[in-house]
Amino acid sequence: MSVATDLRAILRIRPFRRLWAVLGLSAFGDWLGLLAASLFASNQVEDATAKGLAFGSVIAVRLLPALVLGPLAGIFADRWDRRLTMAVCDTLRFVLFFSIPLVGLWVGGGVPAVGYAAIAQFAIEAVAMVWMPAKEAAVPNLLPRARLEAANQLTLVTTYGLTPVLAAGVLGLLTSFDDQLSSLGAWAEATDLALYFNAFTFLAAAITVFFAIPELSQRRNGNHPPGYKPEKKPSMLAEFADGWRYVGRTKLVRGLVLGILGAFASAGVVIGTAKFYAQALGGGDATFSTLFATMFIGLGLGIALGPKLVGALSRRRWFGLSIILAGCAVVVDSAAPHIAFALLGTAGVGVGAGMAFLSGITLLGGEVDDDVRGRIFAFINTAARVVLMVTIAGAGLIAGFGLARRFDWGPFHMDLSATRFLLLAAGLIGIATGITAFRQMDDKPGVPVLRDLWSSIRGRPLSLGEPATGTGQFIVFEGIDGSGKSSQVVKLAAHLRLAGHDVLFTREPGGTEIGRRIRSLVLDPTAGTEPSPRAEALLYAADRAQHVETVVRPALHEGQVVISDRYVDSSIAYQAAGRGMAVEEVAWLSDWATASLKPDLVVILDLDPMIAQGRMKGRSEADFIEKEDLEFHEKVRYKFLDIAAENPQRYLVVDATLSEDEIFTIVRAKVDERLPAPPPRGNDVPDPLDALLDEEPAAREDA
Repeated sequence: MSVATDLRAILRIRPFRRLWAVLGLSAFGDWLGLLAASLFASNQVEDATAKGLAFGSVIAVRLLPALVLGPLAGIFADRWDRRLTMAVCDTLRFVLFFSIPLVGLWVGGGVPAVGYAAIAQFAIEAVAMVWMPAKEAAVPNLLPRARLEAANQLTLVTTYGLTPVLAAGVLGLLTSFDDQLSSLGAWAEATDLALYFNAFTFLAAAITVFFAIPELSQRRNGNHPPGYKPEKKPSMLAEFADGWRYVGRTKLVRGLVLGILGAFASAGVVIGTAKFYAQALGGGDATFSTLFATMFIGLGLGIALGPKLVGALSRRRWFGLSIILAGCAVVVDSAAPHIAFALLGTAGVGVGAGMAFLSGITLLGGEVDDDVRGRIFAFINTAARVVLMVTIAGAGLIAGFGLARRFDWGPFHMDLSATRFLLLAAGLIGIATGITAFRQMDDKPGVPVLRDLWSSIRGRPLSLGEPATGTGQFIVFEGIDGSGKSSQVVKLAAHLRLAGHDVLFTREPGGTEIGRRIRSLVLDPTAGTEPSPRAEALLYAADRAQHVETVVRPALHEGQVVISDRYVDSSIAYQAAGRGMAVEEVAWLSDWATASLKPDLVVILDLDPMIAQGRMKGRSEADFIEKEDLEFHEKVRYKFLDIAAENPQRYLVVDATLSEDEIFTIVRAKVDERLPAPPPRGNDVPDPLDALLDEEPAAREDA
């Protein structure tokens, strides 16, 4: 099922749709409040060192409640009504955010205003620590279990991709008009207005939760019996110790934790120095907001597009490479002479961090033992917050020291300061951490990284000891029986050979000696009993594994154009849709059998099953598949169309009711558009069609 289909399905559920809107509003308020409160504190003092300490400390203080209240928050969420808990927490956050600028006006700025801002941030985060588990515990009660993953992806992109950018944009817009706003009075400072606006987002969220989403109060397992006591959570130190012991003896988790903590350390330095970096580029608060927004645009892109970008690359390799990418981007930032270069580097930091975040969470969820997964998450959350807190506060303080020296190169200039040295150090730490994590976790030692990455992007990841697939092209024809695909395979192979291409024609099942034996088992009614659906799927996978290993990959490695009559999509259409097996299981089986080899182009000849049956009436005895009823073949047909609709760039759907020549004209144009020019060849060549049919007698019969 496509991502768009999943999103439409979960957004049709009204309680979740309303909750998602509330989460987006709360996340927007949270990011806007974090930025505005940090700039508010920094603007209360004049000295550069004091500014750094004020900016970093307000952010760092928000991390402290997680260390103190983390073990207790889950108990609150289990004991109290979740809807009431969320509404009360959002109301408290409204009051706290609204009070920050009011207290600043009352005390007249300076250190007292900074101190209150830090205290308010601590209280806000403490309230959020109670709000978060209530929300997390309530969401599964609003959705079918099968939709939880898509819901989590939607909220993740909203929280870390869209709302930070929107918050930075609003703050940047306000700070751009700071002088004009200040003329209205002391209450109209840009950061003050941002805090007021932010406060009202939480008030709106509280009203929506309490009055519009009563479903948040429901519990999947009903109310707890009298005397129920939730399981007592271990202390933070106990969780930390348990997690550390598991990390120490598990190589994968050791690399994963090292990478995450290194990435958080680099991110802490970037956040802690952000205000001073904006000044080093010749900008102010508006530049800071622009850089902040750029980082989270990159983060959202990394989360949303990263899997499509790297294709079938091993997630272990992807994790390490993502951290290295983020580290390199931080190094670019450290040397950026102009804001344009800084924006490019900052976007790269976000993309790398987003991909590392997504791949790390995927690995934690899929490869850590279930009985220790909770403790590992607790350990990583605790350790990451400690690292982030220390590096943000330390970097903000250090960045305030020292004088900057200015260098000019034509239109570019650079202020060489402690901020740039900190960014350089953070980038180098990120690169070193990524390399170390990669070596700890690499599941393909000895396989060249760049070749594996390029092959994975093309859908052909390298396996251990396996050569690259070379420059060949892989073209597949699919469609229900009777659609005429075998005739088109022969025509295309002849055309490409005549044009000078080195062409290999093959088919499934039956493209190898072992495959021909399997073909008789799965299709030939005279061979014996029809296999069960599960056995049928396994036999097709065995044929495919042999076919790819001994025929397809070697030909692609030699640069040939491989044209196959059927491939993976036939199993998904026939065994999954037709036989009623799980699509995910059949797809995984084929993916494993082929080592994730994907064709460059799939041509689907679409035909109504009733017309197809009419075409096949004059044939010899029907095989097991052809004997199935009309409903079976309709399911197969529509599954082919669904597969093509999910990836239109790689699929060509052709109306099979057209004449053979009309179909071939369409197919030939598409293939010629994608293939590079063939190497020159002599004139003394046999007739391509005769040569093809002599090579594969079965092609003449099928055509």
